[in-house]
Amino acid sequence: QVQLVESGGGLVQPGGSLRLSCAASGFTSESDTIGWFRQALGKERDGVPCISRSDGSTYYADSVKDRFTSSRDNAKNTVYLQMNSLKPEDTAVYYCAASAYYCSGGTGTKQMYDYWGQGTQVTVSS
Repeated sequence: QVQLVESGGGLVQPGGSLRLSCAASGFTSESDTIGWFRQALGKERDGVPCISRSDGSTYYADSVKDRFTSSRDNAKNTVYLQMNSLKPEDTAVYYCAASAYYCSGGTGTKQMYDYWGQGTQVTVSS
């Protein structure tokens, strides 16, 4: 059973940075990809970036490209999401999720992910 725990959310001013962490246990070969999703109040949960734990392949949605970077530390079973130049529209609950899907060309839909963390709130406001 894969368990995921996010941390690192908080309140930040526009233009600021945050780093989210997704600590995992119970990984199997069927949970290669970690996807980051976010859900703003009243909106759908959308995939933002994803990363393959095996080879580091990444994908970024246009809305976060060049601002967000996902990385992994397999020794610590942790995936990170570095978020820079944050905007008010980045405000959302951020979730990490694990899937057997291979991260390439898209984060995939939330239905493709089998395991989810509890989410961490990111608020960008002055």
